[in-house]
Amino acid sequence: MANNDVGIQLVPKMTLNKLIITLAAAALGASLSGCGIGEAKTNADETVVATPLPVEVAMPRRAEIFATYRTTTNIASDVDAAVTARVAGEITEILVEEGDQVQKGQILARLDGERLRLEMQQAKANLDKTNREYERFINLHDRGLVSSAAFDSMKYDLDSLQANYELKKLNYDYTYIRAPISGVISARDIKVGQQINAGNSTFRVTDTSELVAYLHIPQRELGKFTSGIVADVRVDAMPDMAFQATVARVSPTIDARNGTFRITAYVNNTDGLLAPGMFGRFEIAYEKHADALLIPAVAILQEDNQSVVYVVDNGAAVRRAIETGIEENGSVEVLSGLDGSESIVVTGQGGLRDGSLVLASLPAKTPVTG
Repeated sequence: MANNDVGIQLVPKMTLNKLIITLAAAALGASLSGCGIGEAKTNADETVVATPLPVEVAMPRRAEIFATYRTTTNIASDVDAAVTARVAGEITEILVEEGDQVQKGQILARLDGERLRLEMQQAKANLDKTNREYERFINLHDRGLVSSAAFDSMKYDLDSLQANYELKKLNYDYTYIRAPISGVISARDIKVGQQINAGNSTFRVTDTSELVAYLHIPQRELGKFTSGIVADVRVDAMPDMAFQATVARVSPTIDARNGTFRITAYVNNTDGLLAPGMFGRFEIAYEKHADALLIPAVAILQEDNQSVVYVVDNGAAVRRAIETGIEENGSVEVLSGLDGSESIVVTGQGGLRDGSLVLASLPAKTPVTG
């Protein structure tokens, strides 16, 4: 055992290293021979062919576009009148009901006016009596048989009786409750047999042919609005219908409480479809650009603080920076960057780079072009 240990220790260190190197070289040669040097060279020379990306394109179009502002508010009646009783009395007859159309001066209800009628007749009788006496005084005065003072006193009495009769007549006429304006009866506050006093509310008449809306707009938008511009109005009760409103007044002052100014707009309601109190959604077109170059808003990407689109040119996507203007209903106005002849990528542009190969098609079942 001791002799074997001495034998191993006597193997030269240099000889052992050569043996390890020889075995490693043999193993590497076997590995290369198994893989095949010629086959590896062939793979390195192969060319990789890029696959075109499928995209959808659309052509820009020319049309007018409006800059719009959207806001909401309740619609109200601008002409609304409470009908109050002018004299006290008992309601004897009601001639209209809520929802009825009435004209100015039309009789809506009657009061028991018998006492007032008798007072009017009494005043008329006194007036007629004094009038006959006055006619005799004229003859006597002309003949110098009545003093001027007595004649003037008779004239004053006649004038007083005339005024008293007119007052009694007016009070009697007030027993007929009349509409102060033309419109629709929006409320009835009385019943037959009810005793009312002067000043009590009896009806409410509302003119709904033209409604009004007060829009409160942020002060930064002040320079965009002028009287005469139009707006579309939609209400939840009829979401598929649009009504027209016209801006009548623009307040030049700012409300310090909320930083807004007020616009008064009138809504045409000659058809009577709208009702005061409805919640309206207003879209005001404050600026119009005719013959604008428009592209779909979905085509635009934001890259490096720029608005960018991709156009197809000879089967490749070309990046274009553009300047945009008004946006409305899914379309955007292009102020610069396009001339209108380009095919704009509207679907699939998110994965494109400048120069990417594309296979373009139109959304409306148009044959594919590359």
